[in-house]
Amino acid sequence: MTDKTTNSKEEKLEATAKVRMLKTSPQKLNLVSRMIRNKPVSIALAQLKFSKKRIAKDVRKCLESAIANAENNHDLDIDELVVSEAYVGKNLVLKRGRPRARGRYGKILKPFSQLTIKVKQILANSEEKEKA
Repeated sequence: MTDKTTNSKEEKLEATAKVRMLKTSPQKLNLVSRMIRNKPVSIALAQLKFSKKRIAKDVRKCLESAIANAENNHDLDIDELVVSEAYVGKNLVLKRGRPRARGRYGKILKPFSQLTIKVKQILANSEEKEKA
């Protein structure tokens, strides 16, 4: 029973945001999401702002949404937020094709993906206790 109460406390210090139907492959999206994992939100936002990747703009929107959820729904302090998880999943794949030589058919796959970002509040007191 004590485990359930501690888990509910930890969940209160966490907020999520999801984006579905992003028009890029999960592999490309994972390159960008890897940049922000386990980093403070201020640093993550700065990295996404100056990234050259096209999808970084959508990842930044999702991160800002997670920060807003943390602030408004869970009353968390923005300055103490860290990106605890950022994971990518597959979504639908549009299948297109192109006629090729000798009557063959070239497959063209247009993948979509989805992104989930979880931000977590790290308390300054707990960090000091861990260092000691």
